[in-house]
Amino acid sequence: MIDSMDWDNLVIETYDKPYCFQQQNGCQERGTVSINIPDKSYEEEMNDSIPEEINGNTMGVKFSVWLARDPEEWNGKEEDKRFVRLFWNRNFYPNLQTIANDLHSKGLIEKGYYEIKMDW
Repeated sequence: MIDSMDWDNLVIETYDKPYCFQQQNGCQERGTVSINIPDKSYEEEMNDSIPEEINGNTMGVKFSVWLARDPEEWNGKEEDKRFVRLFWNRNFYPNLQTIANDLHSKGLIEKGYYEIKMDW
């Protein structure tokens, strides 16, 4: 069992990018999400780009796109720039499995079956 805040902190510290798992996929409910590490990530189904809008309907980008982007970059409406972190947390994030696989390949998380617990 991994607390979602601990998961977020590991991702943030490893990649130096904004990240909040609970905020993804339209904001997740309390509960758990199961993940097997490593496993197939479906990275090819992720977006190469998404509209730069706060709480937009399009969510998730390819891991390489997420890694390459400066967290301060904002190309949307100027008045929304102050919400750039919210955009990253709710819209501009990579596939969970892809991150998990990469953390495993870096030796930061062991192979196995995990539950990510969300409670706030």
